[in-house]
Amino acid sequence: MRLGSSWRWQLSRAMRLALRLRRLCRPQEGGGRVGVRLTAAWRYGKLLLRSLYYNSLTNSDTLLDCAFEPVYWIVDNVTRWFGVVFVCLVVLLTSSVVIIVYLFVLPTIFSSYPAHWIAWHLCCGHWLLILVVFHYYKATTTSPGHPPKDKRDVPSVSICKKCITPKPPRTHHCSICSLCVLKMDHHCPWLNNCVGHLNHRYFFSFCLYMTLGCVYCSISSRNLFLDAYSAIETSFQTPPPDLSPRESVGHKCIIFLWVLTSSVAVALGGLTLWHAKLISRGETSVERHINCKEARRLQSNGKVFRNPYHHGRLNNWKLFFGVETRSHWLTRVLLPSSHPPSGDGLMWDRPSTSSDPMAI
Repeated sequence: MRLGSSWRWQLSRAMRLALRLRRLCRPQEGGGRVGVRLTAAWRYGKLLLRSLYYNSLTNSDTLLDCAFEPVYWIVDNVTRWFGVVFVCLVVLLTSSVVIIVYLFVLPTIFSSYPAHWIAWHLCCGHWLLILVVFHYYKATTTSPGHPPKDKRDVPSVSICKKCITPKPPRTHHCSICSLCVLKMDHHCPWLNNCVGHLNHRYFFSFCLYMTLGCVYCSISSRNLFLDAYSAIETSFQTPPPDLSPRESVGHKCIIFLWVLTSSVAVALGGLTLWHAKLISRGETSVERHINCKEARRLQSNGKVFRNPYHHGRLNNWKLFFGVETRSHWLTRVLLPSSHPPSGDGLMWDRPSTSSDPMAI
């Protein structure tokens, strides 16, 4: 239906309803009872008003969603526009840590550590740096994966109410990207991208290696941090110690480095452990919420929920990282690799053979 004909039809319908309401309120010849007419008109008006917003699927959750729709709209748009700012912030903070390590930490290691420790720090530090940069770049630039719109034989379990297109299993709609995402986990503002089927491994690997890198920097610079903190404290004494501008700047940079990396290690480490737990269970963040509700519903009926995509902890990790042989743990997990994930994101293998894989 075209837009012009649609609003004309709505206008004519409203005029017909108003005319009928007027006829109900008008007293008939012969002395009809006005009270009965007014009561009927009032009931008819309530029915019309209720028909505009009520249906058989309406409940308290629907009303709350409608009431908070403006708040959701503001959050979605703010997250969408601030995503670029968050990405720039990640790049800026990571670059500052790398610069401080090269200017102040590595010279101390070269001048005071034995040869084998120097080699270990050079290899470990640069290995973590390469993995962090590679996985962050791939996580931000790789599409999470979307259902194809030009195919009609796509397997689906429902219809997306926003896209009005079939939704394959484990697919959910992202209100920030305004697209359906295959195996959607969440929308990450620090990536300015959704985390889905095609970039979930990159996201988790970035979190893992960034946490390890922050722990490495925090431990490596601990003694330097203690010395710098003591030097900053003595600067308030009278007379203050004679420090060169380079030494003063270096102390402040070391303190900034240690506080930043320690804070990120704690915060990002908790997030990494949470996602590791989800991966071990064969779930995403969205599915975790859905599965908890389904488990409570089945428990009330005397049944036990079983995740249809859980293949066992080790097999879940193999499927997640795309590990098919033992050598892949090295080439696909411990080294940068851009191999695609297992499956196409449209159809998923289920280990369950029962008729109802959701309950036992």
